[in-house]
Order: sequence, then structure tokens, then C-alpha cells
Amino acid sequence: MALRTCLTLSMYLSVLLLAFAEDLECIPGFQQKVFHIEQPSEFTEDQPILNLVFDDCEGNDKVNFEVSNPDFKVEPNGSLVALKNMTDAGRALFIHARSTQAEDMAEVLIVGGKDKHGSLKELFKIEGNLGILRQKRAIVATAILIPENQRPPFPRVVGRVINSDGTEGSKFRLSGKGVDQEPKGAFKINENSGEVLVTRSLDREAIPTYQLQVEITDVSGKSIEGPVLLDIIVIDQNDNRPIFREGPYVGHVMEGSPTGSTVMRMMAFDADDPGTDNALLRYNILKQTPDKPSPNMFFIDPEKGDIVTVVSPALLDRETMENPKYELIIEAKDMAGLDVGLTGTATATIVIDDKNDHPPEFTKKEFQATVKEGVTGVIVNLTVEDQDDPATGAWRAVYTIINGNPGQSFEIHTNPKTNEGMLSVVKPLDYEISAFHTLLIKVENEDPLVPDIAYGPSSTATVQITVVDVNEGPVFHPDPMTVTKQENIPIGSVVLTVNATDPDTLQHQTIRYSLYKDPAGWLEINPTNGTIITTAILDRESPYVHNNVYTALFLAIDSGNPPATGTGTLQMTLEDVNDNAPAIYPMLAKVCDDAKDLRVVVLGASDKDLHPNTDPFRFELSKQSGPDKVWKITKINNTHAQVSLLQNLKKANYNIPILVTDSGKPPLTNNTELKVQVCSCKKSKMDCSAADALHSSMNLILLFSLFSLFCKFS
Repeated sequence: MALRTCLTLSMYLSVLLLAFAEDLECIPGFQQKVFHIEQPSEFTEDQPILNLVFDDCEGNDKVNFEVSNPDFKVEPNGSLVALKNMTDAGRALFIHARSTQAEDMAEVLIVGGKDKHGSLKELFKIEGNLGILRQKRAIVATAILIPENQRPPFPRVVGRVINSDGTEGSKFRLSGKGVDQEPKGAFKINENSGEVLVTRSLDREAIPTYQLQVEITDVSGKSIEGPVLLDIIVIDQNDNRPIFREGPYVGHVMEGSPTGSTVMRMMAFDADDPGTDNALLRYNILKQTPDKPSPNMFFIDPEKGDIVTVVSPALLDRETMENPKYELIIEAKDMAGLDVGLTGTATATIVIDDKNDHPPEFTKKEFQATVKEGVTGVIVNLTVEDQDDPATGAWRAVYTIINGNPGQSFEIHTNPKTNEGMLSVVKPLDYEISAFHTLLIKVENEDPLVPDIAYGPSSTATVQITVVDVNEGPVFHPDPMTVTKQENIPIGSVVLTVNATDPDTLQHQTIRYSLYKDPAGWLEINPTNGTIITTAILDRESPYVHNNVYTALFLAIDSGNPPATGTGTLQMTLEDVNDNAPAIYPMLAKVCDDAKDLRVVVLGASDKDLHPNTDPFRFELSKQSGPDKVWKITKINNTHAQVSLLQNLKKANYNIPILVTDSGKPPLTNNTELKVQVCSCKKSKMDCSAADALHSSMNLILLFSLFSLFCKFS
């Protein structure tokens, strides 16, 4: 009865345990990550050492095991075996397992084994100093490898630090970045057993490695061993898609390029570990738009990302394409392109560039144009056709007049918008000389044609130009008309007789003349014979005269219907005569009544006339009144003289009569007065305020004296 009850209870518990196991969430990876084995006297070939259990929770498809020591391997059933007989395998083995769905790392610690360095770094392509085994005294801290993106539950054991001394009461203490430094709390250690635990999921792309410090403390917390470095290495997972970061991607290829011509290179970036397949990219073209003339115009090198042409040069003909621009959807896939790889896409735009393989051709062989004589400007637009790309020099036209333009009366320029040739008259045409003109014009491109293409007969055209007769205005001969006259000649003097002719020689017309512009009002013209006479005195010093030249305009009007007018210019040079007396400057001078320097002022003289009717000037004092002569004037040069006192005078105003004479023939003299103020000067200040109240001049003093004597004797 008891046996039956135990069996029933056992079956019931088994069912419960099985149901509980099914409810647990599967955690991909090794079910046990750290193993401890004693160093045997010898590892025997093909003899199982221990059994590893790896489960990717998806059926373990294509599981692959790698061992840090190449003398060991893991069988498909998870057995770790040696590949040969050996006595030394180092202090640790690292086993890396990878399937299509997951990967993980396990560590086998060999107690009593000797150090072996370098194998882990070489096998897993991890840069930097791993610290695979560091020992200081009794602490054994081997590197711990942790896959990124692990799922809960946390914390979970990822490794162990060994205290070989095993001092009673001692404890482990862990510190460093990830423990008590940011990011804080990612790792912790069981202070008694030395087990290292990770408390949350890690991101290799954020922090690929951690360097922690392990030390052993006594009961009071005092460090008795260490610190020793403990390396935590985050194993990459394929959690980053390839991305194209340098877009937009635009490539160009010349039409007619040979098969295999490189167009451009596409490069994607994967943030995963570049030393693993997680970042090993392969490229592929998913779609081509448009798909004409071939759906496979281009090929991309799966490893390099180079896009090349794969069609014949004949299919790369821009002029026959529906659209000379192609868009390719490019895919980059990691995991070396396997189906499990992550993908990223980008659009590559490829432009088929034009080359000059089509010469421009005129739309017709002969163009007609009509232009009035005497008119300039565009008279006709010449049209051409060109199949090349309008945005290039292979389409833009260059026109040249190759015959029929000996007088350079015509020019042709390209309209940049329409590519038409704008033929212009730049020198007015004369119907009386030639009523018809024939031009031969050629057209070329800015860019040279490709070697096997040449310009043909359609690249030249003829332009027939008809000149229309118009009533042209008379023309003065010469124009301008120049004449030289003396100023001040008598009113009614003849200046000259103008001459104008009508260029319309086939029309018999008469010409009459009129005055158009006469700024000073000095002239008139006979309307019939064109004789110009003076109506006022000519004055070279007039403001209407510039550089001795007076300018007037006259009209010649023909008898056409409507009448035409021509304008002629008269430039009359006026010769100078001595008709302006010189003037002195300044007109006012000041001097101190106690001045030691009796020089009063330097006088200058100017004359509106021209040499020789100007300087040298002669300066003189008019007759001085009074018994004593107190002024004198002395010549300095041809245009200046010095006025001085012969003695000090009292404070007053004095008017000094000055005569200045020019050198003309006959000479002209100007009799003027220089006002001199004699002022009191004290402490470098000149006071002239009372000068008018004291005296007006020497003449007033004399007049006052005579008046006093007259009153006395009357």
C-alpha cells in the first residue's frame, strides 16, 4: 500500500514538474556557462571531457561550435573532446556556439592548468587587451564573455572569480565602470562564492568591453588581495540593420560606354562587430526603373558595391531611351547575404550622359528677311534641330556667317533658351548702295562631335535679305562743322555756310535749314542757303563757352512726305581779345597799430582773358593824399605785389587806391581800393571794433582839416 502511494505521488510530481517546465520561457544559449575540471595527467584523444548543452529555442538549426584552443572540439551532441593526446591545455577553454537564431559563450576553467594566452583573441577577433588570465597572489580572474541583448530573468551568473587561498571570512569586492561607476549596477559579485552576475541586458554598440577590478577583503572590509583586472567582453549579436548614410546616391555614365563600365559605388554601414558576419554585407539590385530597353541594365558587385553596366554600348543610346535616368533600389544584407541577415535599402539614381553624336541641322535650307535701311537689330531667327541633351554643349548651337558679310554689317548670336540663331543688323544698311544681301551661315555645337560623326550639308543655310528704301534725313558735311572766330566781332558777321545733302539720291528733294540749339542766342541761319551770321557780340568768357569752344546745333529738313530731318553740330572756337581788366585780391587787410613788421598784405591779380592779355601785371599806388606818404607797393612776381606801411598808424580804416594793369595790346587798367584796418593788438588778440569810428581814410582827415580852417576864417 505504501509503495503504491509513493508511486502515485511520484507520477503526480513528475506531471507537475513537466507542466512547470513547459510553462518556463526558453532562454537561448548555454544552459550552463561556467565549468570547473581538474587538470588530468593527460587529455586523451576523442575521450569526452564534459557535456555542453546549447539551445537556441528554435530547434538548433545549423549549430556551430568553436573552441579557443584548436586542439579541442565540440561534437554535435555537445561533448567536449581533445583532438590529440596532451598534458597541457592552459587554465581555461572558451567555447563559442552559434546557430541561425542565437549564439552564446561558455567557459571551462581547468584547475591546476598553466597559462595559455592569445587563443581567445585570435579565435573571436576581439581587439584590445582581453586579460584572458590575470593572477595576483590568490585571485584568479579570467575574462568573461557575455552576449548582448540577453533576455530576462536577471540577474544571471556569467562567470566566477576564484580565491585559491580560500582565507576564512574573506569576501570578494567588485568595482569599476558598470559597477560603482556609470553605467552603475550592470554587474555585481557574490561576495562569498565569487560568482559574477549581470543585472540587465548589454549593448555592445554602446560599450563593447568593461574593465572591472576584483579584490579580496577581510571581515572589516579591508583589502587583503588585489585589486586584479577582470575583463568583461560583450559578444555581438546581429541587432543592427545595414544603413546607407551618404545619400543621395547619383551616378553618371556616358551613353555608348562599353560593357562593364563602372558607374558608381554604394557603401552601407552596419553598427555590428565588423569582425563578425553580423557586419559582413552583400549587395543586390532589387528593382530597376524604367525596365527598358533591358530590365537588367546594371549589375552591382555583391561585395564591393560597385555598379557597372552590363548591356552593349548600342543599348546605352540616350536618344532612343524612354528616360535617360534610371533608379535602382539597392539592398544591403548582413550575415554575408544569408536569408537570416538584416537588410537596408537605398535608391541609386543613374543618369545616362549625352555625348555629341548628333550634329545640329537647319530646319530649312533658306531663310528670308526684310529690313528697313538705317535700322539695326534682330531681323530673323534661324531654327535648328539637335537630338542631343539640351542641357549640354552637345546641343547648344554656335552660328557663324561664312560668306556675304564683307562690311561686317551683320552679326549672329545664339538664343540660350531656344537655341535659335538671332541674325542682327549692327551697321545700318543703305538702300541706295545695295537693296539685297545674301548670307551663308553654318551651325556647329559648343562641344566637338564624336570622331565618327561629321557636319553635313544640313548644317549650313542661306539667308536672303531685302533692304526697304526709307526717306532718310539730310546729312551735314562735315559733321561736326568747325570754325574759328575772334570774340567781340561785329553783329551780323558771317560765321560760315553749312552744307547738307540728301542721301536719297533717287528722290529729288529740296533742303531747308533752321536753328535747333543756340544756348547764348548769338546766331541765326539762312533757311535757304545755310549761311550762319552773328546776332549778338561773341564773348569767350561767357558761361556757355567751354574750353574756348561754343557749340550750336542746326537742322536740315528735306521735302519728303513726311519730311526727314538731319542734325549738324557747329563747334566755334573763339579767339581771345583783351576785353577784361585785371582784378586784385584780397580786398581787405588787417594790421596791428604797434606792429613791428610793417608788411600789410600780399596782393594778387587775376584776369579772365588769355595770355598774352593777362600777366605780367603792373601794380601801382594812386596819388596819396596828405603831406606824408605812409604806403608803398613792391612787386613780388608777375602776378603778386607786397603792400607795406612806412610807419605805424593809429587805429582806423584806410582805403588805399591801387592801380593794376595787364599786358594786353592795348593794356587795360583797373583802379580799385584796398581796405586796410589798423587794429589794436593786445595779448595776441586783435581788436578792430572802433576803427570805423576813428578814421575812414586819409582823404577824410584832410577834408575835415580844410573844413575847420574854413569855419575859423569865415
